[in-house]
Amino acid sequence: MRSVERVYCCVLCCVLLSLQTLFAPLGPSPIRAQDLPAGAEDVVERLSNSPRHGEWLTVPTGGGDEVRAWIVYPERSDAAPVVLVIQEIFGMTDWIRAVADQLAADGFIAIAPDLLSGKGPGGGDSDSVDQQGAVALVRELDRSEVNRRLQATAEYATALPASSGVVASIGFCWGGGVSFTLATAWSELAAAVVYYGTSPGDDDVARVRVPILGLYGGDDARVNATIEPAQAVLAGLGGRYEVEIYEGAGHGFLRQQDGRDGANLRASEGAWSRTVAFLQEVLE
Repeated sequence: MRSVERVYCCVLCCVLLSLQTLFAPLGPSPIRAQDLPAGAEDVVERLSNSPRHGEWLTVPTGGGDEVRAWIVYPERSDAAPVVLVIQEIFGMTDWIRAVADQLAADGFIAIAPDLLSGKGPGGGDSDSVDQQGAVALVRELDRSEVNRRLQATAEYATALPASSGVVASIGFCWGGGVSFTLATAWSELAAAVVYYGTSPGDDDVARVRVPILGLYGGDDARVNATIEPAQAVLAGLGGRYEVEIYEGAGHGFLRQQDGRDGANLRASEGAWSRTVAFLQEVLE
């Protein structure tokens, strides 16, 4: 009898292990490093090894003005939505180019204008200054000019034959606030993603008519103090403002994924998965 029981237990264990193996893929799996934008330390390698087509181009933005922009195309057989990538306060960097590349890997045409085009010494762009020089120039940018340049860049991309004609914005740090502000000023925008950027004032927020996704580090009180006022305004208008605050993560967590004892990486994994799902929902 005991022999029969042992055989029965062995068979039962085998069945349970088989079922576990069969259904394991249906559960959530950790996001892979290659499915995130590169961290600051890995940017050059990721850009060098990207199989996607990326190139620099010049976009006319009205009145004789133009910006230099980096565009990356996804590998897909149908028309793709556009994501407008808005730089940090550091200007156009390789990291922003790598973010655009990852968005293309996720199925979007990603275009990132250098908003310091023509603003550097001798009419140069971000490459003509160091990081502190870029910060100083970004602080001097005129908001109406920034919005005009962003809109013109987005319109250029949505008019491409490979585009489906819809566009959302995504911005980081200074660019996160600009992404939110663009949603208050441009009716053609389908949605905006805000990474640790400050919210506009109440009067501006009241003009938002598109979904907003805001992603913030828990240890970023300066920025986070602007979340609740914007939530209150949009809630009163029936607007959609999704907010996620990642405990222990700091400002700029997506760039500095190796920081804060793993909290920045956990925030990056959660935030990027949510970003892609949100963009697919509102654009596809």
